[in-house]
Amino acid sequence: MNFYNELDRFSDRTALITEDIGAISYKNLLAVADKIAGHIENRCLAFIVCKNSFESIAGYVGFQRAGVAIGLVDARIDDDLFLALLESYRPKYVYMPKESQIDGITFESVYSFENYVLFKSLKTMESVLHRDLNLLLTTSGSTGSPKFVRQSYKNINSQVVALAEYLGITSDNRPITTMPMSFTYGLSIINSHFFKGASLILTDASLVDPRFWSMLKENEATTFGGVPFIYEILKKLRFGKMKLPSLKYITQAGGKLNNKLMAEFAQICEEKSIDFYVMYGQTEATARISYLPCEYAQKKVGSIGIPIPGGKMWLEDNEGNRIDSADVAGELVYQGDNVTLGYAENYLDLAKGDENKGLLRTGDIAERDEDGFFTIVGRTKRFLKMYGNRINLDEIEQLVTEEGYDCACSGEDNELIIYLTKSKEIENIKSYISRKMKIHPSGIDVIYISKIPRNESGKILYSELA
Repeated sequence: MNFYNELDRFSDRTALITEDIGAISYKNLLAVADKIAGHIENRCLAFIVCKNSFESIAGYVGFQRAGVAIGLVDARIDDDLFLALLESYRPKYVYMPKESQIDGITFESVYSFENYVLFKSLKTMESVLHRDLNLLLTTSGSTGSPKFVRQSYKNINSQVVALAEYLGITSDNRPITTMPMSFTYGLSIINSHFFKGASLILTDASLVDPRFWSMLKENEATTFGGVPFIYEILKKLRFGKMKLPSLKYITQAGGKLNNKLMAEFAQICEEKSIDFYVMYGQTEATARISYLPCEYAQKKVGSIGIPIPGGKMWLEDNEGNRIDSADVAGELVYQGDNVTLGYAENYLDLAKGDENKGLLRTGDIAERDEDGFFTIVGRTKRFLKMYGNRINLDEIEQLVTEEGYDCACSGEDNELIIYLTKSKEIENIKSYISRKMKIHPSGIDVIYISKIPRNESGKILYSELA
């Protein structure tokens, strides 16, 4: 089942509100979407280079309705990394902004709509796609990692049903975009609100741009979501002093919000009669795994809450035994229909079926309190959340090593630390990683050390770096 094939029932309702066009009905959106997808000859893999724009959304909706397997990448992706993705996955079509770069020798233009062009590959080899494959989403935001998460139609449908239930989404909702649609959190907002026939306010303006607040106020946005960095911006903008009567609730995910900031926003939202939902999730679970009911926002500061409707969570020790006692740390394990099919690293993996069987070992260490609420206390894997995007520390080390430098990486959420053995290259490496990984320089600290600590087998001793 694909709910996008049922959007016709919202025909006369407003689907999108854009800065340039204004209100666009579901009927008009679907007419454009189906026309774009009409140039796709059969079920195949198509990439969308995403922006928060009418053109991008229309392509996505059209491809969903046509049963196309869709790979989403952010329009800000590094050109070299994008070309590497094209080579690895061999999409039959690429739908992208006109100003973006693509090899004219291997692709030809078959259709254009406004600022977007649909390109068709001239290569004859096509991928074998599993019948359940719906979406490919990168695990690391706009970094262009060759690893994608394979999401099925069942994954998407189960997720939108759960989100609509615990957030109380209706056709009267009007979310405004704050994140790229290629980011699993941003996409979950789009999917869940289309599922209910709501109206999506589209803007590419950041929160520090007056255009964003004009769009929010003029179109009476009822909700928005944000990663921790967005909430840091809201604090600097003195969100508590703003008059935003249309806002009904706001959500936070994409990384842990520090307890002080969480408590502050919980208090602000209570004073403003705005529901505040803190959520936890992974791309491997389509988007959401748990949520903290808004009535507990002040009582359970730091908690990720309880499983989403239809899901189950528990903790396991190092031997895989289930932990039944409260306040005992263990790896967080999740089970639900939104657990994705598995990973893909090239076009051959697109034929694979469900490798996870509804079970996800999150790699996060958590505790459960006496009330059944979970709190993340650590991680078992080497990755950070940088402003909502998951960053693989081993991937960064590889990038620096490929430039000819010895390094080691560590850090915390929103604070990447690169240890480098060449002091004169500190600023160059900082600039290089910032550009390649699309991380703001303020989130990167490059530290000189004379030698990377290693054991006798050559493995880095990360515990000795500090």
